[in-house]
Amino acid sequence: MAVLRYNQAINLALKEEMQRDESVILVGEDIAASGGSFGVTRGLLEEFGEGRVVDTPISEGAIVGMAIGSAASGLRPVVEIMFMDFIGVCFDMIINQTAKMRFMSGGQMKMPLVIRTQAGAGSNAGPQHSQSLEALLMHIPGLKVVMPSNPYDAKGLLKAAIRDDDPVIFIEHKMLYGLKGELPDEEYTVPLGQAKVVKEGRDVTIIALGQMVNKAVQAAQVLEESGISVEVIDPRTVTPLDKETILESVKKTGRLVIVHEAVKIGGIGAELAAMVQEEAFDYLDAPIQRVAAPFSPVPYSKPLEHYYMPNENKMIEAVQRICVGRQFAAAK
Repeated sequence: MAVLRYNQAINLALKEEMQRDESVILVGEDIAASGGSFGVTRGLLEEFGEGRVVDTPISEGAIVGMAIGSAASGLRPVVEIMFMDFIGVCFDMIINQTAKMRFMSGGQMKMPLVIRTQAGAGSNAGPQHSQSLEALLMHIPGLKVVMPSNPYDAKGLLKAAIRDDDPVIFIEHKMLYGLKGELPDEEYTVPLGQAKVVKEGRDVTIIALGQMVNKAVQAAQVLEESGISVEVIDPRTVTPLDKETILESVKKTGRLVIVHEAVKIGGIGAELAAMVQEEAFDYLDAPIQRVAAPFSPVPYSKPLEHYYMPNENKMIEAVQRICVGRQFAAAK
């Protein structure tokens, strides 16, 4: 059992899949000689050569366009869009080509393409390098959207994504790259579309995405001290979404708080809340709560960025609004 950082887990997944399958190639800006802006692809050029680890010009549209042709021709490209903010530059390629090729060919053309991209605030990188745009991608049929919250899942989900015959957007949170976790020595994958119950509880469910999962666990530990038992769920993939695990938890606890770093308006929390309302309304004992960022660009100022982002205190406040502490726990 090895202890690796989040970025090392992703590096290991890429290495193992490239060793296993010669059709896997890496494409992106500064991913070869320099090993990527966050060191995720470090050492892969030396092992696999320039034919399989390809540095590109600064042209996101060209990067994804090349990957589409490669995937349609039998390769399994893994491309990196250095910051998620830049994904808008290649939206035509992603929305109108990548997501639709298999559908438009009647399934005759596979599209085994993974787009790795770095999202999220917390590094004082400003409004053009800190966004969380997963809700935009969740809205596009034909795409799978993955958001790992820890090293184990990062490795297992990336390996599963590379082996998938549909396009996958693999979202890595920049602030998680240094997070350490245990990884088994043996081969493993984490299936796409399977949520994880990170912590079991009985009084309220918290669904959290990405880096918010770890903050939700910390909030749950504080709430336990006041008598509120919290269940924490990590969807891991937002498309496909494991509705069954979410609904089962809500039916058990009767209360739901949804947490994501993206802005609240039009965020994934709205879709989750609507789904639960439609399919489990009779089980709800209180209004669904959402904890998310305000409708504003991410501030550059460190104090403002800290105020902007969801945190453990905001999650605790949301839970307390729909629970009554120890009296509630005793009644259960």
